[in-house]
Amino acid sequence: MRTNRNDLARVRNIGILAHVDAGKTTTTERLLFATGATYKRGEVHDGTTVTDFDPQERKRGITIFSAAVTCHWAGHRINLIDTPGHVDFSDEVERSLRVLDGAVTVFDGVAGVEPQSESVWRQADRYGVPRIAFVNKLDRAGADFDAAVESIRQKLHPKPLAVQLPIGVEDTFTGVVDLVAMRAYVWADADGPMTETDVPEAARAHRHRLDEAVAELDAAALEEFVATGAVSDVTLKNALRAVTLNGSGVVVLCGAAFKGRGIEPLLDAVVAYLPAPPGDPDKPFAALVFKVNSTNTGRLTFLRVYDGTITKGSHVMDAAPAKGANRTERVARILRVQADRHIEVDRAVAGDIVAVVGPKAARPGATLCAPDTPVVLEPPRTADPVVSIAVEANDNDRLATALARLVEQDPSLAVRTDPETGQTLLSGLGELHLEVAVEKIRQTDGLTVHIGRPQVAYRETVVRGVTGFVYRHAKQDGGSGQWAHIVVDVEPGDGEEFASTVVGGRVPREFVRAVEAGCRDALADGPLAGHPVVGVRVTLTDGATHVKDSSELAFRTAGRLGLRDALRACVVVLLEPVVEVTATVPADAVGGVLGDLAARRGRVTDSVARGTTMVVTATVPLAELFGYATVLRSRTHGRGSFTTRPLGYLPAPERTTTV
Repeated sequence: MRTNRNDLARVRNIGILAHVDAGKTTTTERLLFATGATYKRGEVHDGTTVTDFDPQERKRGITIFSAAVTCHWAGHRINLIDTPGHVDFSDEVERSLRVLDGAVTVFDGVAGVEPQSESVWRQADRYGVPRIAFVNKLDRAGADFDAAVESIRQKLHPKPLAVQLPIGVEDTFTGVVDLVAMRAYVWADADGPMTETDVPEAARAHRHRLDEAVAELDAAALEEFVATGAVSDVTLKNALRAVTLNGSGVVVLCGAAFKGRGIEPLLDAVVAYLPAPPGDPDKPFAALVFKVNSTNTGRLTFLRVYDGTITKGSHVMDAAPAKGANRTERVARILRVQADRHIEVDRAVAGDIVAVVGPKAARPGATLCAPDTPVVLEPPRTADPVVSIAVEANDNDRLATALARLVEQDPSLAVRTDPETGQTLLSGLGELHLEVAVEKIRQTDGLTVHIGRPQVAYRETVVRGVTGFVYRHAKQDGGSGQWAHIVVDVEPGDGEEFASTVVGGRVPREFVRAVEAGCRDALADGPLAGHPVVGVRVTLTDGATHVKDSSELAFRTAGRLGLRDALRACVVVLLEPVVEVTATVPADAVGGVLGDLAARRGRVTDSVARGTTMVVTATVPLAELFGYATVLRSRTHGRGSFTTRPLGYLPAPERTTTV
């Protein structure tokens, strides 16, 4: 059967994004139930969800790994990826967003925009992913739809366009008013069908305000609004799709996913406002690897197909610019993924999200393409690890194999050997990230793994540089010698920058590149405590060559050794990772929580009363947060909770130890 662009118009590749506990996985489960993809509503608290199928996810009650499922609605196929909400697994979100065409961002109707909501929103901005918003949990005490919409306006900065109004508040919330179709939809109970009724007269004023807001963003809607004082349903719907795609506005819907209220209109909005995948099935094959699942029984490589068609038995090239690249492998099987279940298919075409069996070397971020038409697609960004632990096991050979498999699946994990202690260090994005990784080794490989105390990843940076630093490298030990002369300026910079102002060919171009390579080698090992150096600009201002003994090797060595000496002459400070902590605690426990944050070198930046609780926001060094969950539970008698998000690096006090 031939697939064409018209078929693609009836496909949606979307993700579900949210802050942890906003109801993201419950919303996914209700979408699957409403579309008939499942016949029983999965519950997070019962451990019966489709997308949170990993034992650790069900045990912890959170999403850890992205999971792909497919459902059908209104003649459209929806490929849906449920993503993690916890900051420690933000790299999993990043890889998913890279291959999605649209997203539904779920917000808590009580809390509105929360810290991780902002983080995933910025991630989606980075890849230009159009979004619609779903304000969830409007059946909860304290829910406020208008306040949630206003928090979107203030914290996320798109223009929120509320196309629905809630019917009832808190425990009386029973349905929504659709301002586009001007119909009301009511759900009598969680298992009952949606019924349609007339809208209240007050909704007409809200529709007029929606027409006016959309007219400010869309030319066709503006023309109609100026001419008639209103916008027709068809024009309004087209305009809402246009502003969603160009990012000037965000459509906002509402509901209570746990009770199944608002789900059918949300599905309609996915079809109406989010984009179809681009691509051409007739072009040469090109796909991006966004996830790898390696186990003792096999290896699944998850792909987003951008162009072309792949069939069982096809040969594909791994064209990623990395080790193992340009390797041609055979695709033995193609699988349509339903979370932990797989349906074998004969082929996949542009717009599909599938898993394949066969490729043995492709890692997340790799491009698989037709061997005779190589192409490299932009890979997702990978976050740098900030926390490390020492790991050892009763069988270190098996441990090494298990760690290699983990890193292959999750590029935000890293493994290295401490040169001083000989210990194996596993690094990741947070305590929970590493805890999950270690537990996975224990479960999958049956190893007894012991871990050391977590350590954070420090950095070093230049706060006052040097000008005209001269370094001459001369080595003669028989045969051809090594000789290089360089002059560099070192100063604070925005990143790790290198420039050359050498004129007159005093340092040939190939030697300039060698100096840059040597300087980048030197930045891996700072002068204070051997941490990577960041925020520095190095400029090669002059140099000289020897008629016989100058070479690229000599100039690379000069760059490495010369910059190391130059950094010792600079004023360099230690940087430590800091995070924003948002703690939700009972009002009567705020004093103890604030005192504890102060003892952890925390700086409180905000505190907001929310009913009988207080939401405290503080900036805290990551090194001071190990074990914080236990302490917070103790100080609040189990009623407190917190989330974090990374803020970057700040200078560490001189007393900070990095041992």
